[in-house]
Amino acid sequence: MTVETRYRVIVRCPNCGEKYILRGRNNEKGELETGFKQCVCGNETNLRIDVTPE
Repeated sequence: MTVETRYRVIVRCPNCGEKYILRGRNNEKGELETGFKQCVCGNETNLRIDVTPE
């Protein structure tokens, strides 16, 4: 049995100051997947992301 590591992901938007706390896992390509698409202000690219293992 393998245990897949979950990560605590904090996404901050410098445009509006919104903060999101999410959980994510690595997908098959090794990328972190949380389902986050964009901030409520419409910002998709200029985000600060902090990742720590859970």
